[in-house]
Amino acid sequence: MSSSFERAFDLSGQVALITGGASGIGLAVAELFADRGARLVLLDLSESVLALAQQLPGQHLAVVCNVADTTQLKSAVGRALERFARIDILVNNAGVGLLDRADAVQEADWDKTMAINLKAPFFLAQAVAPVMAGQGGGRIVNLASQASVIALERHAAYCASKAALVSLTQVLALEWAPLGITVNAVSPTVVETELGKRAWAGEVGEAMKKKIPTGRFAQPAEIAAAILYLVSGHAGMITGENLVIDGGYTIQ
Repeated sequence: MSSSFERAFDLSGQVALITGGASGIGLAVAELFADRGARLVLLDLSESVLALAQQLPGQHLAVVCNVADTTQLKSAVGRALERFARIDILVNNAGVGLLDRADAVQEADWDKTMAINLKAPFFLAQAVAPVMAGQGGGRIVNLASQASVIALERHAAYCASKAALVSLTQVLALEWAPLGITVNAVSPTVVETELGKRAWAGEVGEAMKKKIPTGRFAQPAEIAAAILYLVSGHAGMITGENLVIDGGYTIQ
């Protein structure tokens, strides 16, 4: 392995803003990015994010933040710039899945799903894009889902939000490529986070695994590694893509 290859995965000197950074995929991304030398801005609704920022190696900023509130998002970006004076990477990871039959979905649940899964990534990207452009470029990765490209029962709001997020990713990639900003989406299958393990425990999980050609769920570290590639120096020509990490589920 050449040193130039390794250097492209070195995030030293870069600042990465990660939403939902206190647990699950966001935590895996935070741990990997910190290991690669990045300074982190971790946004999460849980106050546990404050302790996490102290535990990870390096100098990091944690902000307890409701990403559905655009005022709080803008404030968090302002705090990030006050602390680090730059933002190189944005990982829109925070999300919610409020599942119900299509004929039973409540308006409040629909609105909450769209606010967190779609509105927040857009307005956060909009807030950081001028910063990235002024620096000569940046990387944005949106966490979508296999539900962005297939239909799943009881997932009307969730599928709609993730499909829209992929479409948004493509538009932002098209408009911001001249600014040196790449925008991509990552769409995992079920991921064995603590929440995923609980939601897909027992027979329901085993039945789902049988539908996945690889016969298992994804691990948070696998998703984090894919995101690292997309923000690395090796991925400058990749933009507007939706990287599906689903063990072959959607090829059937």
